[in-house]
Amino acid sequence: MTLSRETKDIILATVPVLEEHGVAITTVFYKRMFEAHPELLNIFNEANQAQGRQQSALAMMVYQAAKHIDNLEAVVPQVMLVAHKHRSLTVQPEHYPIVGKYLLLAIQEVLGDAATPDIMRAWEETYGVIANIFIDVERQLYEASAWEDFKPFIVKKKEVESELVTSFYLEPKDGLPLPTYEAGQYITVRLHTGDEYLANRQYTISCAPNGQTFRISVKREPNGRISNYLHDHVQVGDELEVTAPAGDFYLEKAERITLLSAGVGITPMMAMAEAARGQVDFIHTSKSKAVQPFISILPNIVEQGIYIYTDESPRIDERVLRDYVHNGTYYICGPEGFMRDMKEALLQQGVKEDQIRIEYFGPAIA
Repeated sequence: MTLSRETKDIILATVPVLEEHGVAITTVFYKRMFEAHPELLNIFNEANQAQGRQQSALAMMVYQAAKHIDNLEAVVPQVMLVAHKHRSLTVQPEHYPIVGKYLLLAIQEVLGDAATPDIMRAWEETYGVIANIFIDVERQLYEASAWEDFKPFIVKKKEVESELVTSFYLEPKDGLPLPTYEAGQYITVRLHTGDEYLANRQYTISCAPNGQTFRISVKREPNGRISNYLHDHVQVGDELEVTAPAGDFYLEKAERITLLSAGVGITPMMAMAEAARGQVDFIHTSKSKAVQPFISILPNIVEQGIYIYTDESPRIDERVLRDYVHNGTYYICGPEGFMRDMKEALLQQGVKEDQIRIEYFGPAIA
């Protein structure tokens, strides 16, 4: 389906409205959709909902799609990021009409009389086009994945990495070898915690492909219901449900790479460092050694490593990065502020934007 010039012009005219009211629209959208379809709570991360992150991320996605309606290829990176998350959560084509219905109702409810019949018609057409883009991309991801739905895994080992981080080694219950995956990708773990709805959380695989186990390394968060459940209740021999690896943040071939991480953002870097061929520079910062996992094994994996603890040393800045400017690839993972600062510092050092890869925790708000 191709959008008419008239429809595109109407959508472009709504961009300022979406910039101002986007989060209000998506907040109403989720509220109304979950009231009508509570079964979808088995898919969505309720922590992201409670913190408002999912609402902000969706608002940004809708805003960007409207802004680039004349060139939707500009939002392909965001589409790929979200499509990987959808595939990992087993989102299906039949979910899209539900989303469309309640998104349009939310636009009508928030904008009131300003949501004219022409605007609603234009957004209905536009949503259909965008939904089909996602459905097509996700179909390709499903076809390429090792398995489509959740698969039972057994916890074979539980290892305390630091005061706050514990690793879980997961093996397929059916005993079949694991497929290869890209170092840096994640899996979705589904838990039956005894609550009314299932809990889904996405965790980076913190080891390179080995054909036998996935390792996830989970930080205990003060108010993290699922992270605390994993630490306190999940034991060796327990069964968890897992989807096939997903994600578009992963190690690419390069003669030299630099890994920049903060806190538990070290997890994809561990997989990358183990899988890397060529020169690897590993720069990591953490608030304290209590958060720092893998401290004893890092020197065996990476020779060129700098590990900074902010209660002892300054944060990573351009002075630290000065010695690591090269023509290779940079990978950044950690809290939003850290990733933003690292990217800006690298750009100031003359690193090109297409050399930088960033991983987002949860919904990609920025």
